[in-house]
Amino acid sequence: MHKASIIPMNNAVLALFYEGEMKIGTLAVSTSGLLEGSTGTSSVLLGGKYLIAARALAEKVAATFNKMGIVSLNTQLAEGEALRLYSNLLDKARDSEPAGSEKPASKG
Repeated sequence: MHKASIIPMNNAVLALFYEGEMKIGTLAVSTSGLLEGSTGTSSVLLGGKYLIAARALAEKVAATFNKMGIVSLNTQLAEGEALRLYSNLLDKARDSEPAGSEKPASKG
């Protein structure tokens, strides 16, 4: 089962994307853009798999919440499929959970 746990904080949002049991995976961080419509910067801090997907998800988290986005991605899916699935889970978690919630969204 694929899951997304979103943990909002005062200055950042931590998003954990994983299969089965919660595990840390490739870790990426992104800042939100300073101006509306601008992109922030992102970087992979740890990990060697899913570099593009982890950065893209971190950028999406930062843009969605207008805060620093910190993302962990641990999956066995192909990178493109992982990006699509976990991006959709992020959208569902954002739309369905009240602010401050840590309840995971899941699919699969």
